[in-house]
Formats: sequence, C-alpha cells, structure tokens
Amino acid sequence: MSGSLVKFLGLKAMRLCLLLIAISAVSFLLVSQSPIDPVQAYIGSDMMKVSPEQRELITAHWGLDKPPLERYLKWAASVVQGDMGTSMIFRRPVTEVIGERFMSSIALMSTAWLLSGLIGFAAGVVAAMNKDRWIDKAIKWYCYTLASTPTFWMGLLLLIVFAVWLGWFPVGMGVPAGVLAQDVTWSDRIQHMILPALTLSVVGISTIAMHTREKLVSVLTSDYILFAKARGEQGFQLFWRHGLRNIALPAVTLQFASFSELFGGAVLAEQVFSYPGLGQATVEAGLRGDIPLLMGLVLFSAVFVFSGNLLADLIYRIVDPRFREGRS
Repeated sequence: MSGSLVKFLGLKAMRLCLLLIAISAVSFLLVSQSPIDPVQAYIGSDMMKVSPEQRELITAHWGLDKPPLERYLKWAASVVQGDMGTSMIFRRPVTEVIGERFMSSIALMSTAWLLSGLIGFAAGVVAAMNKDRWIDKAIKWYCYTLASTPTFWMGLLLLIVFAVWLGWFPVGMGVPAGVLAQDVTWSDRIQHMILPALTLSVVGISTIAMHTREKLVSVLTSDYILFAKARGEQGFQLFWRHGLRNIALPAVTLQFASFSELFGGAVLAEQVFSYPGLGQATVEAGLRGDIPLLMGLVLFSAVFVFSGNLLADLIYRIVDPRFREGRS
C-alpha cells in the first residue's frame, strides 16, 4: 500500500469520525426536542393501566429522567465500546435489529442501484448518440417526468397496476403472510422484492441518464471527435474508442454518490410496500420515539452514504493515474 493511499484513507477516517460526531449530536438534540413522548409510545395502548410510579420506573430504566447532555455522553461512551443500546420497540440490541433489517434492505437497494445505473447509463448514451431525434426526445421526456415524481407515488402506482389490477406480484411485505420462516423460499423473497426494487430503480434512472447524455453530447462536439469522424469512425466504434473513457468516471462518481438518495428512497418504498427493511425500521423508530434505534440508524445511514463516496474516490484513484500519483 503506497504512502499516498495510506494518507488518503487516514484523512477519510478522520472525516468520518468528525461527521459521525456532528450528526449524532445534532440528531440527539432534535430527538430530545421531539413532541413524541418515548414513555407513552413505549407503553402504547396500556397507558391507562400504568400507574405514575410505574411510569417513573420506566423513565428511569431508559435514562429519560437525565438531562439530554448527560444522556448523550453516556450513549456516546457506550457506542465507542460497541454497544448501541437496546431498542425500545423490539426489546433487542440495536445492532441485532439493524443487522437483521440490513440483510433485507441490502438486496433491495443493491438490485435497484445496479438496475438504475446500468439502464440510466445506457439510456443516456442512446440519447446522446441520437441527439435531437425522436428517441432522444422520448428519453428526455421520460427523465424529466421521473425527476419530479415522488418515490411513494411511483410505488403506489406500481402497486395498484401490477399487484391489485393485474395480480402479478404480492401486495406487500417481504415474505408471504402466514408462512413459517423455514418454509420461505428464495423465489418467494425475490417475488416480494421485485416491485420495491423496480420503484427505486425507475425513479433513479433519470439523474444518471441526463448526466450521461449531457456529458457525452459535450464530448461528441470536441475537436478530437471531429477528427475521428474525419478518419471514418462512426456509430458504436466512435463511442467505444473515444466517448466511453470520458463519461465512465463521472457516471461512476454520480452513481456512488446516489447512495444517499437510494437510502432515502428506500425509506418511502419500504413503507409503501410494508417491506421489513431499514427504511421501515427508521419510520417506526421515529414515530414511536425509539431513541436508541433511531440514533443507531442515523449512524448506520451516515456510514452507508460515506462508504459510497469513498468507493467512488477509490475507483477514481485506480482508474486515473493522476490520482494514484497524488496529483489533482
């Protein structure tokens, strides 16, 4: 491992630590000021059966009787030791809940991320190679329409058409209802994942497609492309030899930077389809005042998005020799 790479990773690690400290502090402050009463959300419908003494015991058990700063410092010290606390909703360690939900979400988000990247890149290339023709106009119309389409609305539309009207896919959830866990097959899981993944990928196509189109249009009007055309190169050969290398790196960067949008879209898509992933857990933790789980999810999402940007930077360093040599 070269010295420049070690220095690069060291700086990234320092930035990640500072980012997690800032995000956790701001998130804890906002959660502490939330109008949702964690104790009431924890007790639920049995609130009338709980005496004031029992309520005080519950408050003391979860440490909610302490000042926000003291609770934050105690929580941060536990996180440094690898303990994120216990979820108030699931009565289980936060790390277990996140790990279990992440296994459901990673398949969904990976499928949507891969499909949106490949389809968006291909659509952008086709549009640029056929600039101002009918197919270019159709792709641009499609992208402009989807860019202003909310994820939850697209999910509801696909749900109504393909699950309710046509009956091709299940209405929701991650596995069939009433089936034991050991009896659930991979085909069942894939069938329940198709519509949420399609929702995320369809909405995510527009950004990468329009960026790729604009970049390739700019490349195709450059002097060296005109010289290549004068030598007789055209069509796919022209794109493969001269266009691809100029648009691949920006497209990769944009695709990895879309991790934040992907995670945010997954929250809405999983809620629409009742898919048991990180997105649904985030909504439940926020609505029911589960502070330990919500803080754990905030940290995990920050690391998830940061990892996407880090992978993009590492790919740049591998592909572009200027970055390997430490030059800008």
